[in-house]
Amino acid sequence: MTTDYKDYTQRLFQQYSRFMNELITSGGTPADSDSAGQPTPSGLTDARIDTDKLIRHQFAYLGKQLELWQSMGRAMHGGASEPVVSEDKGDRRFGDEDWSTNPLFSFIKQSYLLNSRLLTDMLDSVEFKDDSQSDKLKFLLRQYINAVSPSNTLLANPEVYRTALETNGESVHKGLTNLFSDLQQSSRSALKLTQTDESGFVVGETLATTPGSVVYQNEIMQLIQYAPTTKQVYATPLLITPPYINKYYVMDLDEKKSLVRWLVGKGFTVFMISWVNPGAELAHKSFSDYVTQGPVEALEVVRDITGEDKVSLVGYCVGGTISSLTAALLKAQGKDHLASLTLLTTLLDFSNPGEVGHFLSESTWPRLKQEVQNTGYMDGRSVALGFNLLRENQLFWPYVINNYLKGKTPQAFDILYWNSDNTHIPATNYIEYLENTYLHNRLIEPGAVEIDGTPIDVSSIDVPVYVLATRADHIVLWEAAYQSMQALSSAPIRFVLAESGHLAGVINPEKGGKYGHRTNPDTTGSAAAWFAAADEQTGSWWPDWFAWAQQHFAPSSADMTSARQVGNTADYPELEPAPGSYVRKRV
Repeated sequence: MTTDYKDYTQRLFQQYSRFMNELITSGGTPADSDSAGQPTPSGLTDARIDTDKLIRHQFAYLGKQLELWQSMGRAMHGGASEPVVSEDKGDRRFGDEDWSTNPLFSFIKQSYLLNSRLLTDMLDSVEFKDDSQSDKLKFLLRQYINAVSPSNTLLANPEVYRTALETNGESVHKGLTNLFSDLQQSSRSALKLTQTDESGFVVGETLATTPGSVVYQNEIMQLIQYAPTTKQVYATPLLITPPYINKYYVMDLDEKKSLVRWLVGKGFTVFMISWVNPGAELAHKSFSDYVTQGPVEALEVVRDITGEDKVSLVGYCVGGTISSLTAALLKAQGKDHLASLTLLTTLLDFSNPGEVGHFLSESTWPRLKQEVQNTGYMDGRSVALGFNLLRENQLFWPYVINNYLKGKTPQAFDILYWNSDNTHIPATNYIEYLENTYLHNRLIEPGAVEIDGTPIDVSSIDVPVYVLATRADHIVLWEAAYQSMQALSSAPIRFVLAESGHLAGVINPEKGGKYGHRTNPDTTGSAAAWFAAADEQTGSWWPDWFAWAQQHFAPSSADMTSARQVGNTADYPELEPAPGSYVRKRV
């Protein structure tokens, strides 16, 4: 079989260019080629250039360039030379020794850094009336600067160049083979970039191995009940709602990192929703359906199986969003079926969406909406690419260099395998979710959103709520999670801020406790005030949650009962062993 590698390479850069062009023309993902040439985004006409600042930046740049050429001349003649400019601390792109010791590569690196900083300074010289436009342009400029880094090229990266020479070009051949393989599994508009060696991971064998059974299923979810490991369990069961844009097993990666296994070991009867990976046949499933046929329906099954009137509900990310809507729906219906609510890195107030908001705008939404309706679903590969580009120098370009330029296979890493296990979103759900959240921020408006025909008011939720945010979260900013927490004005709340990010801050086992957390019982003030008065705690937040859970729905040994064996309920026998079949479907 002959392979036109030139064509595949062009496809890669066409996909990236299409994606970035969409952002430049004001937002959404991904774009058609006819997006180019659209009018300047609204708000830019209100910009004002500070000419004094701009001229100062330009003169400073020219001075640094002169210094760099003089330094280059000395180095080429064997003289000593100090760097004119250095990369920021933590920038791993230029770790190879030749970037500093080889005069040519040092010059290339420093020229790039000077040019990058000139562009950044030039944008800094522009004053915007609309901060969101300024933030978006800074994001776009960062994407451009990082895309044109010399580290991303074959001949200007000393490590890549050296590898090609040492392997007699075999690394280039392997890199093109890797690129071809990734393009074959990509969608038309989004590159599915291999981030880990997938050969060592099998869902149900090396991942998602906590014993249990699927005891119920419908079109959009399977419900897993986990087998007990203690003789006595807390009477109140736990129902976990993971995000439906990912697979649930991030909470059950392996024995050491499994939050599910830890909860079972603590004496909880744990149930987990496992979402379907939908195709066009489920295009009609709405945001409301994902509430009513997700946690609402699962909660009734859990109550039937356990015989308990109340269930403690746990939601992660968008799973926390629909868990909150579930709690508000039950309140509106007069059903007192929740013992407590736990929200992990969850948004309800979308007024501060962070960099995720740069991918959406009113101007391009109609076209993106039509594309999703035509397909029947939002492609999970496009969603994953968008999230990867939020941390492009950690989650995108290093793999371009490693896989395509060096011709290597990335190391095995369970979280990155999970990150690459993409999930589609039904068209109707995707559209309703974005319109109610990122585009119009309706969830915090009483009655603005209806679930199954019932107006929803999250401020009516009055069960105890535990809210966890993570300090380095780039998807759900911790300040935004705090602001969302304040929308639950009728509930007694404990807010905890963990270190690290959206994944590592949550999946932080009690044993080892790599990251600490902060606590402060006073949630009446601003996020900044809360942080300033918070106490720093060592270790994982898991024990803190356990102590809170015991206080709110298991205050004494009287709330213990004999362990519940899976499949013992006549109406809910085992349908198949955990992790079930829905989670195994890959894009």
